Amino acid sequence: MAALRRPLRACALTAATAALLVPQALTGSAAAAVTAEAATGPAAARGPRGVAAVTYDLGDQAYRLPGTGEPVEIAGTVHYPTDLGTAPRPLVVQLHGWHETCADRAAEEARSAAERAQDWEAFAAASVKLFSWPCAPGVRPIANDRGYDHLGEQLARRGFVVVSIRANGINAASVWGDENASARADLINRHLALWQQLSTSGRGGLAGAFRDAATGQPHHVDFRHHVDLNKVGTMGHSRGGAGVTWQAADRHKDQWPTGVKVRAVLALAPAYNVMTEDMTAYEITKTPVAVLRGTCDGQVGQEAFSFAADATARSTAGFHRIAIPGANHNYFNTEWSPESGEVAARDDAGHDPDRPGQCTEPGGTAYTPQLTEAAQRRVGAAYAEAFFRRYLGDDRRF
Repeated sequence: MAALRRPLRACALTAATAALLVPQALTGSAAAAVTAEAATGPAAARGPRGVAAVTYDLGDQAYRLPGTGEPVEIAGTVHYPTDLGTAPRPLVVQLHGWHETCADRAAEEARSAAERAQDWEAFAAASVKLFSWPCAPGVRPIANDRGYDHLGEQLARRGFVVVSIRANGINAASVWGDENASARADLINRHLALWQQLSTSGRGGLAGAFRDAATGQPHHVDFRHHVDLNKVGTMGHSRGGAGVTWQAADRHKDQWPTGVKVRAVLALAPAYNVMTEDMTAYEITKTPVAVLRGTCDGQVGQEAFSFAADATARSTAGFHRIAIPGANHNYFNTEWSPESGEVAARDDAGHDPDRPGQCTEPGGTAYTPQLTEAAQRRVGAAYAEAFFRRYLGDDRRF
């Protein structure tokens, strides 16, 4: 792991020392719930009590990736306070990572059978169906953006407008490594440009595009002058973590839409191109960054921490590194978690039959009690809320 080179105000945290970031340490049974201060403190009492959710979808082929011409959608889910008030509210953009795009149950079963039989040609054929875009007629897309509804609702209750964007087209595309991070950053900027136009004038592609998230019926929300694009936070999970880091990097700020200012970046178990030699493409020097990773992550290793440390090595802003004991990779997203029953959902942690209820990194030897799906999401959401309230809401208790 790369050494942390940081001013004294920067923090390296584990769940056992979470009091540096949240008002109460999340250890033992407390790790399964949002801290009492975050849930019931004065700021929470002032926050809006009602939230609502809408979706928008401008098409599965709303634009084409530069160079490859592969289609990408413009779609997302929005959580917001029902009382938007009079002052503009900070915007948080959430971006999922690499995961299957199409809920093709037959293809999933065929892939599993092929893997057991070590028939790699059949495995590849089934994988193509699961990673198609757009999906085949009659096959619904996996709503990877909806996997963070729990976090969107929690942040909306604290006064944020939260947009979780879908990147299935990028997941199905042929772009990898730094090109994948760049494509995800471009997707974020395209959504931000739409929100800037909507908030400023009530016009643009999002005008009239909202639908109720529960019923799918058209739903009007007047976001004019209610979203503060000068206070934007980003959260990226897995490859989305590399995407938000690329998007916020010093080198790429000139690609932000006019009037947009990203002020906080949360990389959740970021997966990036380990062959990257020029880290200046990810370098962030003036924007606070937090990186979270579970100790039982079966997809992203300790390099998630060294990646974030290298990206912020010359930063003069806050840097927070958080290890969550017993957390894996997938449970942060409900669509990727087994209890959802969704295609391709699974527990990615490493297990030993002689250690029931415990987990580790695959091949690891340090076992810890595994968090349940709900508990892992509560812990992750507690850190995310504290981080964004600190740097977008200037709540210095966190």
